[in-house]
Amino acid sequence: MMAEERTEAGSEIETALGEVLAHVRGETALPCRIVDEPAAERIVALRKRMRLSRQKFAERFGLDARAIQDWEQGRRVPDRAARVLLTVIDHEPDAVVRALTPPA
Repeated sequence: MMAEERTEAGSEIETALGEVLAHVRGETALPCRIVDEPAAERIVALRKRMRLSRQKFAERFGLDARAIQDWEQGRRVPDRAARVLLTVIDHEPDAVVRALTPPA
């Protein structure tokens, strides 16, 4: 037997599923975010603006120091997840640090 009243979370899920179905049917477009490929210079600038060595930047944000070196020297391009993380670091570095800090 289904409950007659929906919880707030249930209503939000129902609304979201309705939006997805409308998108699948071609009735509406969903918003999306495009995360651009950061140029090597932008990654270097981000790290230097924070006054962190590659090693300290890597430790602070849970990244691999060698990967950072490769990105900065243009040998590799960060994958999509890394690009998103770099974007968040650029805008809200303390949020990343908080998220990566284990609870006391």
